[in-house]
Amino acid sequence: MKSSYRESDVTLLLKDISGMITPLPTKEREKYIQKGIHYCEMLPLEYKPTGAYMEAYQVSLSAYAKATASAVCQVSEKIYKKKGNTIVLVSLARAGIPVGILIKHYLERKYSLTVPHYAISIIRGRGIDGNALNHILSLHKDKSLQFIDGWIGKGAIQSELTKALSSYPAVSSELAVLADPANITDLCGTHEDLLIPSSCLNCTVSGLISRTFLRDDIIKPADFHGAHYYGELKEEDVSYQFINTIEQYFDYEEKPVTLQRGRTGLIEVREIAAFYHISDINFIKPGIGEATRVLLRRVPWKLLIQENTEDNPLLRHLIQLAKEKSVPISYYPLKNYKACGIIKQFADA
Repeated sequence: MKSSYRESDVTLLLKDISGMITPLPTKEREKYIQKGIHYCEMLPLEYKPTGAYMEAYQVSLSAYAKATASAVCQVSEKIYKKKGNTIVLVSLARAGIPVGILIKHYLERKYSLTVPHYAISIIRGRGIDGNALNHILSLHKDKSLQFIDGWIGKGAIQSELTKALSSYPAVSSELAVLADPANITDLCGTHEDLLIPSSCLNCTVSGLISRTFLRDDIIKPADFHGAHYYGELKEEDVSYQFINTIEQYFDYEEKPVTLQRGRTGLIEVREIAAFYHISDINFIKPGIGEATRVLLRRVPWKLLIQENTEDNPLLRHLIQLAKEKSVPISYYPLKNYKACGIIKQFADA
């Protein structure tokens, strides 16, 4: 699989489907999804950031690089304490990949470890790529595997991972993330709804690869799940700018902190659903990262922002994106989250 990442940083266990699928505009793709076509059977036409949006991204990167680095240090130390010297990182493509590279670099530099790092696909409703997982298990001990993602929204991917690994009892399904405002995992950097700057962009901060793809006419039984390489966006690629910026703030003396969990994010999601009369909570995407995804690649109905935070630089990129896409913003008494995106239902689209 082609990407803009160095091969020494990550092994992408993905089938390159570049040129085999025509990416679809957001509204067209959303209508197919809400008619029952699974999102993994299509590719999105990637949003090319405007100058104003990239300016907001750079402000976010500058403002939250140190906090993101601290979260990397925290979760890396927790992984090391749990796995010791035999760590094998398995990032969930694609949001997990830049985080996996940061964790790999931290562990290698602090503990002088050689840390294998793979990226594989997991798809909500379709499960994990069994071919990719079995390939890794043919090379490494099952107890060494540590799955990585960027953040947890309401926990759908953690649930998918737990279900997928039920037939691999020696492989831990505990997901390690930088931010877990849903209060689901102890393997996190923080339970705050932290802005991880990589969540602000799509492929241009993720090695120029698409989200993963699975359709029987393209992905055969022996294949890995697929992904597309967006070579036409190479001039906009900031994948290593993100990694290099975060790494400047690594503190190798930082000690892991035991975090207390609060109420689960699912409670808040159900409260939002009741308030706005939304019958399917899959239309509700809580957390800064998930809200950004809604604005970048779905058709949004509304952006919720935590009350009294309109001037918070944490949310500048979201507000800029909402303005560009004419998405209404409502200030709501969010507790677990700083922001929440709500997808427009097809009947309203």
